[in-house]
Amino acid sequence: MKTKPERRISIRDFKTICRAIATYEDLNLLFEHLAEVISQAFDVKGCSLLILDEHEKQLVRVSSFGISEEYLNKGPIFMDDKDPALVKCEPVLVEDMQNDPRIQYPEAAAKEGIVSLLSFPIIMREAGIGLIRIYHSDCWALHEEDLDLLCVMQRLLAFVIESNGLKNFLEQVKNEMVKLPPRMVGQQ
Repeated sequence: MKTKPERRISIRDFKTICRAIATYEDLNLLFEHLAEVISQAFDVKGCSLLILDEHEKQLVRVSSFGISEEYLNKGPIFMDDKDPALVKCEPVLVEDMQNDPRIQYPEAAAKEGIVSLLSFPIIMREAGIGLIRIYHSDCWALHEEDLDLLCVMQRLLAFVIESNGLKNFLEQVKNEMVKLPPRMVGQQ
């Protein structure tokens, strides 16, 4: 008989993480700290945050914690149209990375000591734009409330990513507007 999974994220930790997501000015620093905090909160081997490059159809790592450079540089992570984490926007738990056909680099996972993986989608406007991957050196199961809290966190993270993208876009437009002659922008 399986025992019920233990809850890993306290409300205090959850509030701290959400506050950080909502207030960081530097998106790269946010990604770094988020990977670290998630790893520590779940007491796991490590965590990576990956963003989907739609043109190349692969995930690009923007941050990681607890994982060796050798594992991180194992090769590209290509996405197929059947990946439930991104396509269906559903969390995927891989209990045995060495024997699961969805895993692209099972030998690298074994060498790194990674046994299981939770692949959690980052969803923006009902589309997967990236993944939070949580790596564990043992088989594990997640408490339902921890999954719910991760769902809220990823939605907030997606909102911050989108806002940052819009802010960068508007800044580029503003910089280009300054270069236009005054008569073209209604100034005389």
